[in-house]
Amino acid sequence: MMTGLPADTIQGALASATAKAEALGARVCIAIVDAGGALGGFVRVPGAFLASTGIAMDKAYTSASFGMATRDFSALLDGEERCVRDGLLRRERVCEVPGGFPIMSDGALIGAVGVSGGSAAQDEEIAKSCLSAFANEKQRGA
Repeated sequence: MMTGLPADTIQGALASATAKAEALGARVCIAIVDAGGALGGFVRVPGAFLASTGIAMDKAYTSASFGMATRDFSALLDGEERCVRDGLLRRERVCEVPGGFPIMSDGALIGAVGVSGGSAAQDEEIAKSCLSAFANEKQRGA
């Protein structure tokens, strides 16, 4: 069981996600946080919007905080009262924009990834390539 986010795995995941972004022609920011929301790794593809830096980190933080993809968090909020929805979204770093995913290992949350700067579909595709790197590392026995 992978219990944390090894630095070499983070670097490999960021490289995988960056390669996917370049293949898609997306200029994005990619953030990886640990289970507590602390930044573990970050890449800004040249030409990415400056605002995408914070948004990528917020997507990762939100996924780590709630243990779900930001798209799923948004859907969850759709069913809540306005006061609950607005109250949560007014919290610093909480984001419902698609592109954030939890990183799980044997059912336990070990971190999250957030991608911002492309379309919602591109951000999610790039983030999933990052998740694949963690899954591959786990299969290798890290």
